[in-house]
Amino acid sequence: MQKAYETISIEKREKVDWLMLNRPDSLNAINLKMVEELNDYFGCLYNDGAVRVVVMKGAGRSFSAGLDIKSRHDSADTAVPFGGGFGFQGYLADVYIKMRRCPQPIISLVHGAACGGGFAFALASDVRIAGESARMNAAFIKLGLSACDMGVSYFLPRLVGASVASELMLTGRFIYAPRALATGLVSEVVPDEDLEKTAQSYVDEMLDTSPMGLRMTKEGLAMAIDASSLEAAMAIENRNQLMTSKSPNVAEGMTAFLKKRKPVYTDD
Repeated sequence: MQKAYETISIEKREKVDWLMLNRPDSLNAINLKMVEELNDYFGCLYNDGAVRVVVMKGAGRSFSAGLDIKSRHDSADTAVPFGGGFGFQGYLADVYIKMRRCPQPIISLVHGAACGGGFAFALASDVRIAGESARMNAAFIKLGLSACDMGVSYFLPRLVGASVASELMLTGRFIYAPRALATGLVSEVVPDEDLEKTAQSYVDEMLDTSPMGLRMTKEGLAMAIDASSLEAAMAIENRNQLMTSKSPNVAEGMTAFLKKRKPVYTDD
């Protein structure tokens, strides 16, 4: 049975979850309840073989404006979670770890503001598509904090390089859609109203792959980016290829290729 969430909503379209950050009146700012629900959702994904792809988007005018600073002072948010001993800091950070740990590729559709922790949601995704209105920044430094937060110091330089990452993180300045595309931060920039239609083409191509092949590719890519050497990266590749080669889907994929037809894969 699908869970009922308050701050996010999940629309299931066959094997794809369309996850919406659903606090439009606050620009989908992150409060304690949203962190609780995102931790639950992404934590459950790890063992959910029925979901193959996740598309993440924001309701209303923005993707996510980052931490809801006002709510941190409200009585409803005074309870401090343990968060591995780091309180709210560790509790929120765990969301991004779970996004990377889940085997399903995550496609983020960014429109309007994606700031601070909201920016980190996009960075922790596997593919980012920007609407023309998108503007993103590591807002933490604007609040007297370090810009090294919620995985931004890990994700951003790997996506855009150390120089651009340093500029954005040391200043907190916004990066807008055209430059995000030019630096490789996003895969495409499209009109805001075309975001879902554009994402669907990515989804369709991912669903055309074998289930294990898709999972092993996300895992292998993540490990290769951090690999200490070529040999280490190839060891993961060899391991994953041996695992996928045991699936009957490999024979189906090769047969379909030779016969010039679309493969019909089974769950594995």
